[in-house]
Amino acid sequence: MPRHYLPDSVVTRMQDGKEITDTIWHRVANVRLVNQLGDTVSLDSLHGKVVLIDFFFTHCASICPILTRNLRQMQDALKVSDKVKQAAGTDTNFVQFLSLTVDPAHDSAPVLRRYADRYGVNSDLWWMLTGPKKTIYDFALNELRMGLQDSVDIDSTFMHTDYIALLDRDREIRGYYHGTDSNALKRLSDDMVFIMLEKDKNRRSTAFDELRPLRIPIVVILLGTAAAVVYFSRRAKRELPS
Repeated sequence: MPRHYLPDSVVTRMQDGKEITDTIWHRVANVRLVNQLGDTVSLDSLHGKVVLIDFFFTHCASICPILTRNLRQMQDALKVSDKVKQAAGTDTNFVQFLSLTVDPAHDSAPVLRRYADRYGVNSDLWWMLTGPKKTIYDFALNELRMGLQDSVDIDSTFMHTDYIALLDRDREIRGYYHGTDSNALKRLSDDMVFIMLEKDKNRRSTAFDELRPLRIPIVVILLGTAAAVVYFSRRAKRELPS
């Protein structure tokens, strides 16, 4: 399973005469922003979902188009036919994409919608978000701790990074991935499926109980997503202007 990031504290307790150390991992706080449809949405409304978060701006001419195209390919690769869903007895819409603009003064909801339409964004699966600049930057710096990641060019005035953050169903950070790197995207594709299979802390069940009905969509998702993001990210790199 993907590792946890950002411990908040460590708690020591006694159980059956043995000292046990538990790490309390940082849980990303709720944030309320406006999506490309003009709706106010929040992390709280995504309970039980795996969440991918990136940052961009619509008039970026460098890494943002590549990042958006790669996420689009990941979005499309997650599509599983209704027949497969029905046979597996599971809902594969377990992921939500969030793209937060770092230039909200320019990127209003209508601007985000035009950008989303241009890149084929499915608004049910992927929200492009705008709101107060302070809210967005506080969320990036203090909740996702983006500034702690190597090679991230981030400050309080302007943030520009190709990193994608992965949150599990408890909103704990489980990874940071370069969204323009094919190997990192393959790892992200695998990790988000492994997290989906991770046992719910609040539910008692066996690993076999959870895995059995998910075998078909797991294979489809892993193979399709990994192949698509690797292929298209490599193609996007070749298309970069020299």
